[in-house]
Amino acid sequence: MNDRSIVLRYEGGESQRLDKYLVSALPDFSRTRLQTLIREGQVSVDGKVVLKCGTMLEQGQEVRVLLLPSQPAGLVPESIPLDIVFENDDLIVVNKPAGMVVHPSAGHAAGTLVQAVLAHAPEIAGVGGVLRPGVVHRLDKDTSGLILVAKNDVAHRWLQDQFRLRRVEKEYLALVDGHPPTRSGRVEAPVGRDALHRQRMAVTSITKGRQAVSEYHTLESFAQHTLLLVRPLTGRTHQIRVHMAFLGCPIVGDTLYGRRKPSLPITRHFLHATRLKIFLRGEKASRIFETPLPADLASLLDNLR
Repeated sequence: MNDRSIVLRYEGGESQRLDKYLVSALPDFSRTRLQTLIREGQVSVDGKVVLKCGTMLEQGQEVRVLLLPSQPAGLVPESIPLDIVFENDDLIVVNKPAGMVVHPSAGHAAGTLVQAVLAHAPEIAGVGGVLRPGVVHRLDKDTSGLILVAKNDVAHRWLQDQFRLRRVEKEYLALVDGHPPTRSGRVEAPVGRDALHRQRMAVTSITKGRQAVSEYHTLESFAQHTLLLVRPLTGRTHQIRVHMAFLGCPIVGDTLYGRRKPSLPITRHFLHATRLKIFLRGEKASRIFETPLPADLASLLDNLR
């Protein structure tokens, strides 16, 4: 992609934050991407580079946005096979395998979902931010199932709004140790960082965590285990795992929130994002995407039966 500039002139009557103005003036770009461009020195006001998103604009000032190739060094596309459930010009629905990290992070510099999608659809580079292009929501490394990746900034903002307005419905299959207190129920318990173990999340007070709501329904009961369908109504880190442990029935194989030694022969936690309902841009009716349990979890369940 060749470098290009967008030149604007602020005609507002009152002073306004630079990032707020750019969001309204450039609706095809996400707020995250515009703020990143500012911090990376790619925005100037009256010919002077500014690095603060909160820089105040005055009447008549010229704002120039320089669009550089947005893929950062180190984020290298990798030709990793993807199980694509659906794709159009706006997004890709991927059935992520267990063991794959969504985006590069400490200890996971390669082999991520983002790098695989970059090889498949190079146009996602920079969408929603250069380090996590296309990412709208995440799944834990050892959670398998459906995940959305936006292919352009307009779609990224659309999908973010769908999650924010809770118009996206997600369902997970979870095999848990023991049995929940009721066959169906709703957990409303704030989730935040564990004060004693910073790598963990925990149920906390509302002042130390964020509102978190999960609904569950029993699909099958076994002597020492239960297969649940779980619907998270919010999207907190490790929410389902924390809420199930809070109920006294942690997810099988979850050594972080459950038993240190799994109760069944499994090498990861039994959690699979099986169903996703969402409104796509330009469509009036919702779409439903589904994917069955992967072979390792299906086999474990068959053995229980």
